[in-house]
Amino acid sequence: MEFQLKKGYRPYEAYQYLEPGRDFKVIDWADWDWAGRNVLPLNPEEEARCRELLERTPYVSLHDHPDFTTRDMSTCEPLFDAMRTGRDRCGYEALAYSNIDCIFDNMMDGTNIISSPNGWKWIDIIHDLGMRLCDLAHQDFIVHCKTVDDIFAAKKEGKIAMVFVIEGAAPIENEVDRIDILYGLGVRQLGVTYSESNALGSGCKEDHDGGLTMFGKQCVERMNKVGMLIDVSHCGSQTAYDAVVHSTKPIIMSHTGAKGVWNTKRLASDELIQAIAAKGGVVGIEAAPHTTMSKTRMTHDIDSYMEHFEYVKNLVGIDHVGFGVDCMYGDHVGLHHAFAAALSTGDTSKTTVPYQEVPFVKYLENPTEASWNIPRWLIKHGYTDEEIIKVLGGNAIRVLREVWS
Repeated sequence: MEFQLKKGYRPYEAYQYLEPGRDFKVIDWADWDWAGRNVLPLNPEEEARCRELLERTPYVSLHDHPDFTTRDMSTCEPLFDAMRTGRDRCGYEALAYSNIDCIFDNMMDGTNIISSPNGWKWIDIIHDLGMRLCDLAHQDFIVHCKTVDDIFAAKKEGKIAMVFVIEGAAPIENEVDRIDILYGLGVRQLGVTYSESNALGSGCKEDHDGGLTMFGKQCVERMNKVGMLIDVSHCGSQTAYDAVVHSTKPIIMSHTGAKGVWNTKRLASDELIQAIAAKGGVVGIEAAPHTTMSKTRMTHDIDSYMEHFEYVKNLVGIDHVGFGVDCMYGDHVGLHHAFAAALSTGDTSKTTVPYQEVPFVKYLENPTEASWNIPRWLIKHGYTDEEIIKVLGGNAIRVLREVWS
């Protein structure tokens, strides 16, 4: 397979308008393809079909962190040092090699430790967002996405529409108007909770889930009014269900898997998946290391990942599933080890079933690799053009048209 850059890309390195070493600290970032460029093989007929499908349908990745880890992940300090600088490095060239037309960028979020080792501080979130928007303003390949029309315009020009996301609502504290502020700054999706509880409700790490609070209901109502997409990926089950019921608009679970395939706190029950679908929403399947495992595989790879996809598809239908792979550029397993406490990976991924840890999830290691291989897997496994168009972006765009309008 020959790797080609998108036609709208012009060479650009993050923050290249500044002088390294003088205006910002030089960080030794990882190579985006450090684990290789792993591509599922197709025969010539399948290859042609894949190209044709990707040319005519927008590819929407519902949850990613298209930035870098450091090269040295043997200790935590190089990564922590990089995160404290507050200058996240977007992978422009890496994204230009992808099939993605619209990416939901969750930025630093849970690794945002600029002013606090515990993260999620309002001032840090605004710092992160402002720094990234400044960088975007100095290039023309990534387009700040605020409307559905931005997605189609970006695809037509060979560019990528980037939706900015705050993965958990802890930074708004008890200020509902901060939802309006985030929307005004161009954020178009907000998670109700991360894995920890906040003023809106319970996170998925908690042993007891009190459901959506009265303030949480007020926030759901405000998000509906301003046109903010609601995400319940890291919520406790009751909190997530309450949010679905209370919202007047469809919501999403942007990055998760099915408890029916791999039973951990982090993944979604059948009842929650059905509730999201009944409200017209979409469940995005995630590929962060050691999440969408499978008892039939006992490891994490593209087949265990797609087992979760097919489980959700069979449960609620092809109209309510998509992909939010939750990938980045660099050693994702190393990042999970370094930020185990902040990201609650130990609390939310516990299982009594022993499994084999992988150094990376082959074919899904980063946003670019995932965008090559998901459509290829679907083609190899007999999905129709109509089905592929829906899950690659059609389902997501349907929800966005209703929520963002």
